[in-house]
Parts: sequence; structure tokens; C-alpha cells
Amino acid sequence: MESHLVDGGPAELGGARLEDLDPQPLLTRDYETRPALVYERLRERHGPVAPVDLLGVPAWLVLGYRESLQVLQDDPAWPKGLENWRARTEGRVPADWPLAPSLEVNHVLIQGGSGYRTLRTAWDAALRPFQDPRQPQTKRLRAAVTSYADELITLLGQGGGTGHADLSAQFSRPLPLMAASHLLGFPDAQGDDALMDMWRVLDAGPDAEPALGRLLETLAELAAAKIREPGDDFPSLLLAAHPDLSVDELARELFMLLGMTSDHVGILISNTVVEVISGEVDGGVRTVLSAGMVRETMNRVVMRKPPLVNFVPRFAAQDTRLGEYTIRAGDPVWVSSSAAHADPLFAGQMTPGSTISSRAHLSWGAGPRQCPARELASTIAAAGVSRLIERFAHLELALPVDQLPWRSSPFMRGLRSLPVRYELAAPAVSPVSRTPDAETAGDGDAETVEPARETAPSEATAPDQAAKRRSSLWRYLTGLIRTGG
Repeated sequence: MESHLVDGGPAELGGARLEDLDPQPLLTRDYETRPALVYERLRERHGPVAPVDLLGVPAWLVLGYRESLQVLQDDPAWPKGLENWRARTEGRVPADWPLAPSLEVNHVLIQGGSGYRTLRTAWDAALRPFQDPRQPQTKRLRAAVTSYADELITLLGQGGGTGHADLSAQFSRPLPLMAASHLLGFPDAQGDDALMDMWRVLDAGPDAEPALGRLLETLAELAAAKIREPGDDFPSLLLAAHPDLSVDELARELFMLLGMTSDHVGILISNTVVEVISGEVDGGVRTVLSAGMVRETMNRVVMRKPPLVNFVPRFAAQDTRLGEYTIRAGDPVWVSSSAAHADPLFAGQMTPGSTISSRAHLSWGAGPRQCPARELASTIAAAGVSRLIERFAHLELALPVDQLPWRSSPFMRGLRSLPVRYELAAPAVSPVSRTPDAETAGDGDAETVEPARETAPSEATAPDQAAKRRSSLWRYLTGLIRTGG
């Protein structure tokens, strides 16, 4: 096997400890603008597993597709749970480490130990009604997202039937907020500030810690309300499946769902829109979309630009060979889906012109701890993208693709803004109705779309009514409207 250089000299296989490697910072300017180049350099230097510095804390970054599957599919050998982190137990992780707020909320995606299986079973039960297309909750969710999308597009259109807009700020980010409020059963506009604080936590900026405190307080209030008066929403169904959850424990689980249905879904929508209107996805995307294959288009998008680029850490249960290094027991291991998709051993097998993409991507993880809300997130994103394409007669990027501004956090990568020139379709159409076969279609199956009726969009939910319900969000969005040109 080829030897790779570490600190200017050849690394003995299995001989180097993470603490002794002086890893280079991962979250650099290059990573912000050209992460693929950073992965390539790390791969050339270290192979499929590389030591990196994450804001002052050393960790292993898994770059190889095969090695990523090895970690993700073997939970006993690579468990989650911060109690398994040797450096943290020994007091070598700074108290003010910027990523601590995101990792110390012990919810289903973070938790290790014996309690995980019971919690995951409850999650699966609570999400099932929202992820099964035959269930009324899923149908109501899809209809709600379509209606919310109409509200946002109609509000954007107050700037004129043609013009400029930032589809990230004015559509992709607020739409999942509205869907999350629907799922969590937030009263009135209470969910607005919660999602904004969720973004601050995920971005791991200087205000992440106070944002986390506010967010958990809001979610604890919501959890207590659902314990007192259950409804037909996710918190109530989770409680029904796991009655022993305390208010604080339920709040942590709501934190996880809010994160998954906010930033992740917003990025997925934006990335899909960019690929559609720029023509970066081969094979005539608009034709594919008109045939109802939005899910398949999204599937191909996440192969190239997964929203969640680095998964939360796992830890070696014992000294284990991975790539060209021995990972010591208790070392943190971060799997990078973005780097794994770019692994030549995997990417070389993908055919760019194929009309059907591989389902082997790692965007939702793999193995027994694959994301429990993957179908939920896909449903929201697909409904949003579909409605956007239906409501606009023309969309084009206002900047070249390679000049779009990106934001990278330790976990996510998405657009800071998505500037477009648009022309609204006239007349607007009502939400599409689907055949019974489409309602039961699986992920990636073509949806059969009936001709839409020509009616005013979202007549039952006019923007001025929405403003009363979500005042802080609507004031923010109204301030973004650009009139003229």
C-alpha cells in the first residue's frame, strides 16, 4: 500500500497518534470556497482518512466512500455519544469550543448507549404518519407545504410579475420553517424565532451558545404544552410512543427535528433549484420535472452537493485500523459525505449522463442510524421545488454558477443567497392533484400529475392573513421584496 506523508515524512502504518500529528485546520477560506480541493489535498497526503483540526480540536476526517460505509454501518465498533470521547473525558476539549452547543444536546442523532434503541423506535413510530404517502398526515403536510410555497411566491410577486429575488432568503429558508411549525404544532408565530436560533446554532458562530439557550427554552415550553394537551402533531405522537420522556428530553428531540426540517431542507431546495435552472443536471431536467420526477432529480443533486457534508462524530470503541492509520479507542471520527461522494473509487462509477441516478449516496447516512426523517425532508423539499417550477414562467440565475456565494459550517454547506431573475406564470395554478398510484409511489418513482386548474393561488391563505400568524417572519420577508426591474 502506498505510504503518505505526515509532517514531511512517511507515516508508519498504525504508528501515529492523533495528538502527535499536528493536524492542519479544516475550516479554512479554501474550505469555504473550494471544499473539493481541500478534500483532494487531504486524500493525496493521507489517503482515505486524514487528521484535521476542527476549531482547535483534533479529529479524524473520513474521506473514502468504503471507509465511510465501514464506520456508518458498524454501530458497535463506531458508537455515537460524547461519553465515548477520550479527549473530552480527560478535559482536553476547550469549554468554549464553538461546536459544543450543537453536540451537547443529547437527542436521537447524538445519543449513544442503551437508551438509543427505545428512542429510535419511538421516533420511527411518531414519524410514520408523516412519511407514509397513504396516511392523511402526509397528505395534509404536502398540501400545507404547497400552500406555504404559494404564500411565499405570492408575497415575492408583490415586487412585480418580473424582477429580481433571492430565492434562498425569500423561499428556500422560510419554507421549511413553515413546515416545521406545522409538524411541531407551534401556536401562531412562535416558531419564527426558534428557527432563526436554529440557524445560528448550526452555523456555529459566536452567538451559537445564547441562541441554543433561547431555542431550548422555547422548545421546552412547547413540550410542556403538548404533554398537557396532545394533538395530531409530531411531539404528541412521540410522547404517545415514548411516554417516559420528560419535558427537557422531549425538547431535545424537537430540537433535532427542527434542525433537520430547516437548514437541511432549505439547502436541498436551493441546490435543486440551481441545478434545474442552470442545466447542470444532464438529461433535460425540465422535461424530467414535467414528468413528475422531482425526487429523482433531488437524488442526483445530493450526489453532487449534499447539504449535510459532515456527520456528527462517532468514536472508536477500540483501536481500529481505518484507511492507513490506526484510530485509537476514544478518538473522534467525522464521516464526510461530500468527500466520500468525490472519492475516485466511488465517483468513477457514476455515469454523468444517466437518467437514473445511483441510490448509493450517503446524504442521509447509512446503516442502522440512517436519518429517521429522510422521507419527511424529501417530501417537503419535493413539494417546494415542484410548486416553484409551476408558479414561475421563467427563472434564471442572476450570477454565473461559479460565482454564487456559499456558506460552510462544520456540518452543512449551502448558498448564502440565490439571486435570480424571474417571471411569474399567469394565470397561477392551484396545487396539483395526484393519482392514487402516485400517492403510494416510493422515493424516486415518477409522480403522475393531473392538469392543474387555473385558479388564484392559495385563496384560503392570503399573505395578509399569514402576516398576522407569522408576523416576525413576514416583516422580514416583506423587507426583502425588490420592486422594479
